[in-house]
Amino acid sequence: MKDNKHITMGIESSCDETAIAILADGKDVLSNVISSQIEIHTVYGGVVPEIASRHHLNNIPFVFDQALKEAGVSLDEIDEIGVTAGPGLAGCILMGTAFAKAVCAASNIPLIGVHHIQGHIAANFVEHPQLKPPFLSLVVSGGHTHLIEVKGYNEFKILGCTRDDAVGEAYDKVARVIGLGYPGGPKVDKLAKEGDPFAIEFKRVYLEKDSFDFSLSGTKTAVINYLHKEEQAGRSVNKADVAASFQEAVMEVIINKTIDALKMTGYKDLAIAGGVASNSFLRDKLTNRCKEAGVNLYIPSPILCTDNGVMIASAAYQKSKLGLKSDMHLDVYPGLNIESGLAKLDAK
Repeated sequence: MKDNKHITMGIESSCDETAIAILADGKDVLSNVISSQIEIHTVYGGVVPEIASRHHLNNIPFVFDQALKEAGVSLDEIDEIGVTAGPGLAGCILMGTAFAKAVCAASNIPLIGVHHIQGHIAANFVEHPQLKPPFLSLVVSGGHTHLIEVKGYNEFKILGCTRDDAVGEAYDKVARVIGLGYPGGPKVDKLAKEGDPFAIEFKRVYLEKDSFDFSLSGTKTAVINYLHKEEQAGRSVNKADVAASFQEAVMEVIINKTIDALKMTGYKDLAIAGGVASNSFLRDKLTNRCKEAGVNLYIPSPILCTDNGVMIASAAYQKSKLGLKSDMHLDVYPGLNIESGLAKLDAK
């Protein structure tokens, strides 16, 4: 199988997906195995860290074997193993990094610690090999809402981030109060297609002039207050209108700030990353706005938007080309900053 190909394994376990993938030459996906825990956590209305960690511990050996089997490669053909070392849920990250370190130590394979957001951005390099730094990236997920300058494959500058709820978190909370259940993002997006996005005027928060930060908790709270008010008045609520109006309010701010950041930086390439990058409303609206602005828009396929091993392998491959690797002292960093914390992942 080797045929002089550079083979990279990626391991992702930062939340509730146990995911391992194998890439050839940083672009050819040989396997992409994901063991999801959505059904397990649905009953709780969100991810329970202790339960998630336990399932990672049980699942990762089987996901590992399946990834190798589907890729048709043996362990001694792997050139390096990349693993998410942060940010994320501490116990969950620990399961992945401990497993990766054990395999690397036993098989003498180089270990590469990867930042979770760096991985999400790197998913674009697999399907869009023409995309090269520098460019702007909008990272939107359950835990992150960032506007990031991608200055190099391992160099990032944060232009803005959320000061409270991440966009995926806001979607989950709104879905819960509407009665849609978990996970909320896809369900709100689907229901919103049946509603009027201008039926209800929910709060838009732009913060200070020229700020690229986000604040989404106010809009989420406005939805909750609206529902309580209507319930107390004994009036029926059109859930589709609520979903559509909430989505319009949140995405209007995110998209407008993204376009403003493009104008400020002068970049003509925009890459979206993260689980919420699969949101149909965001994809359609940004496609139109980027076309108007003469900007090239790059979006991964939905399977590469949610947490997966491909994105970690892609980031690890790029780090290996830069000569960066970790050692057996690699720790886990639940709150790792992508701009200032990357050096913590690399061997001294």
